[in-house]
Amino acid sequence: MTRSKKADAPEAHGVDMKRLPAHVAIIMDGNGRWARKRRLPRVAGHAAARESVRDIVTAGAELGLTDLTLYTFSMENWTRPRAEVSALMHLLDQTLQEQVAVMAENNISLNAIGRLDLLPKYARSRLDRCIRQLETNDGLRLTLALSYGGRAELLDAVRTIARDAAKGRLRPQDIDEDAIRARLYCPDLPDPDLLVRTSGELRISNFLLWQIAYTEIYITDVLWPDFRRRDLYEAIADYQGRDRRFGGIKTTHPRT
Repeated sequence: MTRSKKADAPEAHGVDMKRLPAHVAIIMDGNGRWARKRRLPRVAGHAAARESVRDIVTAGAELGLTDLTLYTFSMENWTRPRAEVSALMHLLDQTLQEQVAVMAENNISLNAIGRLDLLPKYARSRLDRCIRQLETNDGLRLTLALSYGGRAELLDAVRTIARDAAKGRLRPQDIDEDAIRARLYCPDLPDPDLLVRTSGELRISNFLLWQIAYTEIYITDVLWPDFRRRDLYEAIADYQGRDRRFGGIKTTHPRT
C-alpha cells in the first residue's frame, strides 16, 4: 500500500472498522453555493457533485456498509426553474448510465424511494433498468431518494392505510408502528444510524421523517461537491464517539 493510500484509509481518520454504522443517509447540500463561489451557473455545481457521489458510494461499499441513502431530488425541488430541473434529470440519467458498471463491479444494488411516477419517462426508464441490472448484488444497497419528501411518504402511507381499512383489510385497533412502516416506500429499509448533512445547514429538510427518530446527526460545513471519503470517515469517527441511548439508558457506542 502506498503512503497516500494509507493516509486515506478509514483508520487514519479514527474509524474503528469493528463498529461501523450499518446505514448512513446523506443530505447532499451546497451545490448552488459551490457554483456561486466560482461564479458558475448552478448546474455546474450539480455536475461537479457527481464526483462526490462516485467517491462516497465506492467508499461505502469498501467500508462494508449495509445501506447508503442519498437525498438526490426532493419534492420541493420540482418548484425550481424548469431549466434547472431539466438539467438535474438529464444529469441523473447520465450518471446512472455511466456508473452502473462501476456499481456492478463493487457488488452494489440500487434502490429508489419517492413519488417516482413524477420522473420524466427517460429518467424513470433508466432508473428501472439499472435497478434490474444490479438486483442480484448483495453488497451495499444504494437508495436514491428521488421526487421524495418525508411528509409525502407519510401521507401516502396514511392513504394506503385508509384504503385498506375501507376495504376491511385492516381494523383501526391494528394500526400500529409496524402497520405504518409496512406502507412506507421501502418497508425493509432500516432506520439510518447516521445522518450526514453537508454545507452547514441545521435542518433535516423533510428527509426520512419517520426513519430518523433516533438517528445520530452530523453537520459539516463542507459543500457537497467538495465532500470526499475522508469527510465521510470523519463523520463516522464522530458517530462512533457518541452514546446512543434511544430515549433510555442503552449505550451502543461508549465513549473511549
